[in-house]
Amino acid sequence: MKFSILVFLGCALTMLSMAEPCEFEFEYVGKAVETEGMHVWGSSPVIGPDGKVHLYVARWPTATRKDFNGWHRECEIAHYVGDKPEGPFEFVRVAVPDQDGKFNSPHNPSIKKIDGKYVLCFIVNENDKLKTQRIIMVVADDLSDDWKPAAGAEPDGTIARKSTDPTDWNYTARLGVSNPSLIKHNGQYLLYIKSVVFPSPEANKRKYMYGVMVSDTLEGPYRHHPEYVTPSTMPLEDAYAFSLDGSVYMLSRDFGASKGSSGGGLLWKSKDGFHFDRKDVTRAYEDLAHYVGEEALQNGTAYRGKLDGHMERAQVLFIDDQPAYLYLATGVNTTPNHGSCSHVFRIKKR
Repeated sequence: MKFSILVFLGCALTMLSMAEPCEFEFEYVGKAVETEGMHVWGSSPVIGPDGKVHLYVARWPTATRKDFNGWHRECEIAHYVGDKPEGPFEFVRVAVPDQDGKFNSPHNPSIKKIDGKYVLCFIVNENDKLKTQRIIMVVADDLSDDWKPAAGAEPDGTIARKSTDPTDWNYTARLGVSNPSLIKHNGQYLLYIKSVVFPSPEANKRKYMYGVMVSDTLEGPYRHHPEYVTPSTMPLEDAYAFSLDGSVYMLSRDFGASKGSSGGGLLWKSKDGFHFDRKDVTRAYEDLAHYVGEEALQNGTAYRGKLDGHMERAQVLFIDDQPAYLYLATGVNTTPNHGSCSHVFRIKKR
């Protein structure tokens, strides 16, 4: 069943935030991907040479463990294909398998086509240990999943680790680097990364922040920009960056409920991509219940979060160089024997 509820991305003013209306409208379509016996998480889209929509999806078995922690233990990146951005999408193959050991649980994929190449970035860890998280970059000329490590990466494709320079913003990160998003802007290649940092070695309060790594070539190597790019007072997760009309945008989860509930998200904007000011942040999407109604979810299962359905892992499909569809993941599903799933929205620029 598809819903045709027209909603505005960040356009509703809340009592907590007198933000300006955002620049996009969204129309909720429905579920993008769900798979029996599997948790489906972030679904990253790209148009293939065949004109179809290819989704690279993080997924893992629901039966392995009762909690949601299979994401950093048994995850794999699967390849799905649909004739239309709205779906339906069919499973093709596992693009990046879980290998355990030092290349464990590939997760949070983000795919882009840049300079004629397909670039897939994702995170891995070592032996289920979150403090070892790092970012992999692989490249290909097509979508047959014959991925090769980026030329400037380590032999296994590792393109980013937390900084070892004490003057860099994420030197104190205790969970490595994660959740990459790659763009090309003003002739440079910018790889946005998340770290959970502590202001000082003695501090106990962690901050969820984003920084950026920079390269003059697509395949790197990438170097850390020393300063973080988002305000330390506005925690965020799952940022997806894109360049449009001379500016850099990011869609992210409002992890700290800075402009509404933590179940929704934020739209960030920057001219140079190195500084995102609080005044340029607007409320983005809301939780799933906002679009489908609480009654539609009351008999569902909340595998992660509450039954209102926190929306996470924003990924955008571009068509003709314009943002056209948004894919979001939620830990709530109403289909029996299916784990978490992803949803799709149409996008229009106001």
